[in-house]
Amino acid sequence: MALDIQHTFLERFLRYVQVDTQSDASSRTIPSTEKQKNLGRILVEELHEMGIEDAHLDEYGYIYATIPANTDKPNVPVICFCSHMDTAPDCSGKDVKPLIHRNYQGGDIVLPDDPTVVLSPKDHPNLREQIGNDIITASGTTLLGADNKAGLAEIMDAAHYLMTHPEVKHGKIRILFTPDEEIGRGVDKVDMEKLGADYGYTVDGEKLGSLEDETFSADAVTIDIRGVSIHPGFAKGKLESALKIAADIVAALPKDRLSPETTEGKQGFIHPVSISGGAELAKIEFIIRDFTDEMLESHENVLRDIMNRVLKNYPNSRAGFKVTEQYRNMKKVLDQHPQVVENAMEAMRRAGVKPLRSSIRGGTDGSRLSFMGLPCPNIFAGEQAFHSREEWASVQDMEKAVAVIVELARVWEEGGGIRLRASA
Repeated sequence: MALDIQHTFLERFLRYVQVDTQSDASSRTIPSTEKQKNLGRILVEELHEMGIEDAHLDEYGYIYATIPANTDKPNVPVICFCSHMDTAPDCSGKDVKPLIHRNYQGGDIVLPDDPTVVLSPKDHPNLREQIGNDIITASGTTLLGADNKAGLAEIMDAAHYLMTHPEVKHGKIRILFTPDEEIGRGVDKVDMEKLGADYGYTVDGEKLGSLEDETFSADAVTIDIRGVSIHPGFAKGKLESALKIAADIVAALPKDRLSPETTEGKQGFIHPVSISGGAELAKIEFIIRDFTDEMLESHENVLRDIMNRVLKNYPNSRAGFKVTEQYRNMKKVLDQHPQVVENAMEAMRRAGVKPLRSSIRGGTDGSRLSFMGLPCPNIFAGEQAFHSREEWASVQDMEKAVAVIVELARVWEEGGGIRLRASA
């Protein structure tokens, strides 16, 4: 039986996207931008208005809140719903003007503030599944911010429904909203003991029904190069420019494989994300991705070999090769707790959504949370073409996401179960 939810997510979403929450990878503060807390304060105030008394924003920009259990059943696991507040640095998130295109009929959507930005079903095939639905976009000069304010609005709507419908039985539910997910720091300061959840779900996926229980494993690699600097007027036979060495390393990367633009599916890659420096010192930063740790290490060895081959042409220069672990494939953890994914699939079926179990060529906060003791797959939020001015979301898909969150609360309560550990 379909839930009769008087939805609030659309009004919330349209407000949330107008708050600039762009994160900044170059910042060393936590959160990386103070403006993320502006949205955090709004969310906390709205949670208080729902009657969620313990909602609070901590010093690091994290929001914790509790929907109290209303079931008499013992041992119902505590579940957590998580989304992130920041938007990607790839595209401006300032002065977003959200637009609703009602009753979409399958043509191109031209965005008014920059008519060169066109959403076409040719480039966005998921639009073909949205005939008759309402499509939300920005106006053409910014991203929309559906990644991940769609998830925020959906969790808030579900929380509002659960708080106002005590007849819907559920266990204790924890809400976690994080900063800085887009720059890989989304759970750096999560207090797992305070969170006190047994299982979790990030609401940060793409198309209707997507359920991602496998992610890339991810490392960062930094190559620091020390060249030989000398006045260019007297440089013959002496100068070994660190910047040119860096350029040679990037130029030596494979052209037909091991890059984002030449791979798909389960294929990994080596991707340079920045290069900087001068004649004496230069730095290249890479991200390395694959679904297995073994292939991740293999790609890193490829990159190390390229670096060493290039350095042979510069006998007086040196380079350091530093690998930093970022996150690991959540499937390793989730395979040990199959009920987490099974319950999500059941909740989707109850909401009238066909589950689409898949792998994601990326990662979410759930990747790291899973290895921090909170098995945490990713469910759809309806966000599409994220990190770009062509970003869009479907009102009807977002509505279904809210229903899935509510049904998840019911499924866990009905099944009861034994907790991973004793939760507060």
